[in-house]
Amino acid sequence: MAKKVDRIELRSEKWISLHGRVPGDPAAKQMLSSKYQEPYYCDKTAPCNEACPAGEDIVEYIYLASQGRLREAWELIRQENPFPGVCGRVCPHPCEDECNRAELGGAISIHALERFLADYGRTLPRPRPKARPQRTKQVAIVGSGPAGLSCAYQLARMKYGVTVFEALPKAGGMMRAGIPRYKLPRAVLNQEIADIKAQGVEIRTNTVVGRDITLDQLRSFEALFVATGFHQSEKLGIPGEEAKGVFSSVELLKRLNLGENIRIGERVAIIGGGNASVHVARSLLRRGCRPIIVCRHPQAQMPAIGGEIASVLEEGIEIIPQVYPERILVQGGRVKGMELVRVKPSKKNKSGHGRPVHIKGCNFLLKVDGIVLAMGELPDLSFLPEDIETEARGILVDRGCFTSKEGVFAGGDVATGAGTVAHAIGSGKRAALAIDRYMKGEDFFSIQERPGTARIRPKEVDPSLVRCKDLNLAYLEEEAQVPLRVRPVETRTKGFQEVCVGYKEEEAVAEAQRCISCGVCNMCENCMIFCPDIAISSRRGKFGYKIDYEHCTGCGICVQECPRNAMSMREVLR
Repeated sequence: MAKKVDRIELRSEKWISLHGRVPGDPAAKQMLSSKYQEPYYCDKTAPCNEACPAGEDIVEYIYLASQGRLREAWELIRQENPFPGVCGRVCPHPCEDECNRAELGGAISIHALERFLADYGRTLPRPRPKARPQRTKQVAIVGSGPAGLSCAYQLARMKYGVTVFEALPKAGGMMRAGIPRYKLPRAVLNQEIADIKAQGVEIRTNTVVGRDITLDQLRSFEALFVATGFHQSEKLGIPGEEAKGVFSSVELLKRLNLGENIRIGERVAIIGGGNASVHVARSLLRRGCRPIIVCRHPQAQMPAIGGEIASVLEEGIEIIPQVYPERILVQGGRVKGMELVRVKPSKKNKSGHGRPVHIKGCNFLLKVDGIVLAMGELPDLSFLPEDIETEARGILVDRGCFTSKEGVFAGGDVATGAGTVAHAIGSGKRAALAIDRYMKGEDFFSIQERPGTARIRPKEVDPSLVRCKDLNLAYLEEEAQVPLRVRPVETRTKGFQEVCVGYKEEEAVAEAQRCISCGVCNMCENCMIFCPDIAISSRRGKFGYKIDYEHCTGCGICVQECPRNAMSMREVLR
């Protein structure tokens, strides 16, 4: 009862301070009859949602987690993304770069929350796998990486028959072949693939399209989705590149991650500054080698995500920045060393790239036993027929993942070149929506979708992005991020156990409760507390509030006092 009195007093004080009169008097009624605007709830676009390549509703699942509704949060993620356990570990989380909470104690650890919810979901009982249904419309997918399996998962949920063809002996594409176990435990990947197969998806491994089956043979399916990814490494084009002891990062990681024991040497140079070079270096360290990363970028500008570079340095791996290889030294057909030259960055061209400028007289030799080339990856397009248009970096597609050949779609790295699991998942989902529309004879481009990627579960939101300046900071305090726990360096480098330990339940809930819920009502009650007309009330048993427009005078106090900009004013039409 005391709480109710306090609210009424607070409302009256606010009203009197603004209008100089008590609500309910004749002057207030006169204001009501002449109001020209009124408030309404208007969910806007949170920066994290806008930045998510996989198209997840981050704000909503974090809200559910903050309320302890963990299963609902996990199920909500899986409507858009069948790989939350993978993304929670390997995604570079661009959503966190846009998080408004960064200015108030540190960005929400979104990837850690996604990982926690996925791990929680793995503990839940699994339904029996569905028998492969007899469905009239069948789709073939080439490649079982994140794009191919994301597309398969969504199509199966739409009641299509799906068969995935994979060249490797196990499904997962580069999630299995390119990401080391210390970053992505195989139990996590295996479970999420099993959940996809449980939808009725068939995966045929050890099947190379172009060798075991042709692309034209797959045209017997009603639609075909090509998602073969990048499986070739770029070459340097320098003397000695064909010597024994020179490996490509793609091939080396594939062989290491599939369990092959490779002898590469004790002192190994990895050429490149991206994620692949980091994965190679940290994997070789755990196999007893002494890796060294050499790259043309300044260390602060290396393209690998920041956390990866920090881990490399923590584990004692040497980095030589701003150098470029001139030639590989060979003795008896094997690598003996490498000649490097120091470089400085050049001005970038229109595409955003620039070749390094060699500094004359700054050459030096580096003695190594093995070399790994990790300067970038390329697609293998040799299996494609001539009537599918391509370019150097992949297959040409339009916004709906349509290729130049009727009924053939493409996505993931082979079409977008984006290079992340999350982008590939979003691309595969977009392709599933396009294939569904194609099968039904409908126009894909009529789909109302957010920029970046499509959503399976569309949601009406105002496209306006809510930035920190749009929030009512008077109600928001700085709160430090709940720190993530990692294994100590001295133990984690002795094997391939997962480096990051992740959150406990109480830590995850506490971190979720830091979320501001930018642009989206999270039931904070400010509007109801401050309404001087007592025109806002809760909906019993339902989410959200109700506005009684017969008593609302349109003063706009509720909009002003909303901490997260989830309300707006509109004109009253008479």
